[in-house]
Amino acid sequence: MSKVPLSPPAVVEIERCDLSSEENNSSHRTELNGEERLIVRRGQAFNITLHLKAGSKDFQPGDSSFTFTAQTGPQPRKESDTDVSFKLCESIVDSEWSASVTTCVGNTVCVSISSSPSAPIGVYALILDQEGQKTSLGQFILLFNPWCPSEYIRLFIQRRICVFFSTGPLCCLTGDAVYMQSETKRQEYVLSQHGQIYRGTHKRIKGTPWNFGQFEPGILDICLKILDKNPKFVFDAAKDCSARGSPVYVTRVLSAMINSNDDRGVLVGKWWDYSGGVHPGNWVGSGDILRQWAERGPVRFGQCWVFAAVACTVSRALGIPCRVVTNFGSAHDTNANLVIENVYDEHGEAISPDSIWNFHVWVDSWMTRPDLGSEYDGWQTSDPTPQETSDGVFCCGPASLRAIKEGELTKKYDTPFIFAEVNADVVDMVRLSDGQLVQISGSTKSVGCFISTKAVGSDKRHDVTHQYKYPEGSKEERQVYEKAQHHNKLQQRGEEPGLQLKIKLAERMFVGSDFEVHAVLTNNHMETRTCTFTFLARAVGYSGKLGETCGLVSDKVELLSGGVKRLTLKLEYNVYRSAITSDRLIQLVAFTLNKETTECSKAEKTIVLDEPDIEIQLMGEATVKQPVAVELTLLNPLPEPLQDCSFTIEGTGLTDGTPVTARVASVGPAEEAKASVELRPSSSGSTVLLVNFDSDKLRNIKSFVNVFVKDHEEV
Repeated sequence: MSKVPLSPPAVVEIERCDLSSEENNSSHRTELNGEERLIVRRGQAFNITLHLKAGSKDFQPGDSSFTFTAQTGPQPRKESDTDVSFKLCESIVDSEWSASVTTCVGNTVCVSISSSPSAPIGVYALILDQEGQKTSLGQFILLFNPWCPSEYIRLFIQRRICVFFSTGPLCCLTGDAVYMQSETKRQEYVLSQHGQIYRGTHKRIKGTPWNFGQFEPGILDICLKILDKNPKFVFDAAKDCSARGSPVYVTRVLSAMINSNDDRGVLVGKWWDYSGGVHPGNWVGSGDILRQWAERGPVRFGQCWVFAAVACTVSRALGIPCRVVTNFGSAHDTNANLVIENVYDEHGEAISPDSIWNFHVWVDSWMTRPDLGSEYDGWQTSDPTPQETSDGVFCCGPASLRAIKEGELTKKYDTPFIFAEVNADVVDMVRLSDGQLVQISGSTKSVGCFISTKAVGSDKRHDVTHQYKYPEGSKEERQVYEKAQHHNKLQQRGEEPGLQLKIKLAERMFVGSDFEVHAVLTNNHMETRTCTFTFLARAVGYSGKLGETCGLVSDKVELLSGGVKRLTLKLEYNVYRSAITSDRLIQLVAFTLNKETTECSKAEKTIVLDEPDIEIQLMGEATVKQPVAVELTLLNPLPEPLQDCSFTIEGTGLTDGTPVTARVASVGPAEEAKASVELRPSSSGSTVLLVNFDSDKLRNIKSFVNVFVKDHEEV
């Protein structure tokens, strides 16, 4: 019985697509941006309606070939998550791009689409593909979503207030990295367009009103333009757009782009002589600044509170919860030693670059830190005021408030600089005429006080000093400062806290030779550490399968803080020769263990033993159908004879497609294996001669030489 061929999926004709901007924008809390276009938040479903042409085939979801594609950036790529395709399914999947038909009545098909909660933000094109027939459905803007919790948090909320839920899952499986649980805080840090910025001195703090205006007409487009003007986008647009799924990345980009020092960013900083621009104190909102930048380039002038306010506007516009923070008695540590050294001459004139500002203003943004660990989630400080460079660019942060408070200065980004701003010690010194420095006073309490931000839901000042540091003079504050000093030195050396292991190799590690390798243990703790220190060598195959042990050394060590212990392991040929395979690989493993604390550390490195070179020499020009000799030489590096030696050569147009083998008698230690092979090339042009040496103890030594064969008529 013959099979009936299956009919291809039906292709329906689309007359138009209604993106339902008014309804979607309202449910995604973006309606303040207007209702003329679709603006949605990631990880949350939105609905579109497809209107089919009259007379088109009836739409049947089960017989549909609908494939949706969402693309963002000038170079959309699937591997970069900037070109995503997804088919219709029975119901949307909260953790990834997905689509599902909700209703199908007459010539209208309603489709629910959900984006990934980690998708890059930006402008997207939505395309429908039916068996290769593509239809553009329109564009939409995708933003970060502080309302999108993880599945775990959603279920927790449902258990507590399940009586209010009559529908299915609210949001995504993994959650948006900027999710903020409190609705009152979301209203304040995402949706509020007005705020207070605190200035003055710690004894006279004055709030200044500011209009953030993130939902004013055109502002969102300008914020997206800022991302598209940053140097990372100009250098590699595909990579930059892909990275926009991370609020850490976006916040660091904004920190650089709000100032104009490197990249024709938004604001020019100026602290004196404001001719040719606007006095920073005259600005009352971000909108005018951003519109001027979009029309004419960098705006003159701004100072710290203006930089921070504009950064807050852009962050909130993109969906990142953000607050403006003022630090009174803010240190500017120019030499990164966590000490403000106020040096004066004998006349009382300040002659040092370090300084303490009456106040300094930056922003905190709310997000997870998967690059650091969940304990560093929450508020992250970034500072768009151009003070010092970071990775060669005038930017700063984001740095976790948890890392700042605990003195974890090896945690990126720029934590040492921000820690010093809120917790540096101060030393006052006089430089005498003979060059001698004399300390006259000092303080551990004058930096970082009354750190302030606007309170949630009111215009009152909220003191957040406790989020940045322990109480001044407390035992915890001094302990953190000492740890910070320790971590700062490690960070400047590019090292991490704890017991650090490194494996050092010999410069030359030829097969057949004896050589030494070293394991170096450094105690980067602040206290003495005791542990068992082991250094092991084992043969290993290319597949990772471990063989016999080639060497082992172990010791019980006690290391003072900053102490270094070196274990040396001598690898001898008469030990490793029978263990290694023809791959000539040896795995080195260094390991420390403290059984009492269970603290351990490990370093691993695989080495490839150097092999001898094969010298290949053509004894004349290679010509078609003319004989030419090839001389082959290899020096035996082993301290013992080689038996069953042979050279095998092969080359297209040189050996008639058949390998040619030349056998050699036994070769003693430090002696040369030599062979001569005659070739008679069959075709002209460029080719390659491959050579392999084999013996009982030294196998699969390979080399090659490029050969140009002349045509017989050219000679």
